[in-house]
Amino acid sequence: MLECADGSLYTGVATDVVRRLRQHNGELAGGARYTSGRRPVRLVWSEACVDRTTAQSREAEIKKLERPQKLKLFL
Repeated sequence: MLECADGSLYTGVATDVVRRLRQHNGELAGGARYTSGRRPVRLVWSEACVDRTTAQSREAEIKKLERPQKLKLFL
């Protein structure tokens, strides 16, 4: 989970978290449109999963959480 400069939270799936963070911050090509206008972003929480399917299911669960519940994951 990323925290954007405007205080919003972004959740996604990545196989290489460091590379993906660099993409979201504009250091490398790629990154989401959402984060491109909210830089810099910082990694506030991550969770390892056994495979991409599990990771995407977990991402969907997290995206359904209310903001206070998301904050509890990393505060």
